[in-house]
Amino acid sequence: MAACMERLKFYLHENHVSFEIQHHPEAFTAQDVAATLHEAGGHVAKVVMAWVDGRIVMLVLPAPEHVDFERVEHLLHVQYARAAREEEFKHLFKDCDVGAMPPFGHMYGVPVYVDQSLTLPEHLVFQAGSHRDTIKIATSDYLRLATPTVVTFSLHAHAAA
Repeated sequence: MAACMERLKFYLHENHVSFEIQHHPEAFTAQDVAATLHEAGGHVAKVVMAWVDGRIVMLVLPAPEHVDFERVEHLLHVQYARAAREEEFKHLFKDCDVGAMPPFGHMYGVPVYVDQSLTLPEHLVFQAGSHRDTIKIATSDYLRLATPTVVTFSLHAHAAA
């Protein structure tokens, strides 16, 4: 949505971050975004909203990866973690299309956890509130602004460890 994009642009300008806006055909998954933009899947940030012991958290990982919810439970010291249903979180992101939230949960009062593997690429691409717009920024800028907790919770990364 335009409101989310404008909010992000203002936030990035305010924090002196160089960024590139990309418009593309409608894409509903991070993998589709990667394919549409001819971008490596490991550079595209996928946002998974999770229900963790009765609260919402944002999990951010590379597009091709999947969340290991048992690992999330262990890392966050919680009893129960699962993917959140849209009706459980869409009210938090009123300026975004459902499923197109940017990986800046702190802007919405939501804790952010980033999979360690997403800290490796030089740049990241993420949805900017719609299924047709993305923003590309340096990974270092993303980590500086989002101040996420960096842990390893993707199935692939955990299997490789």
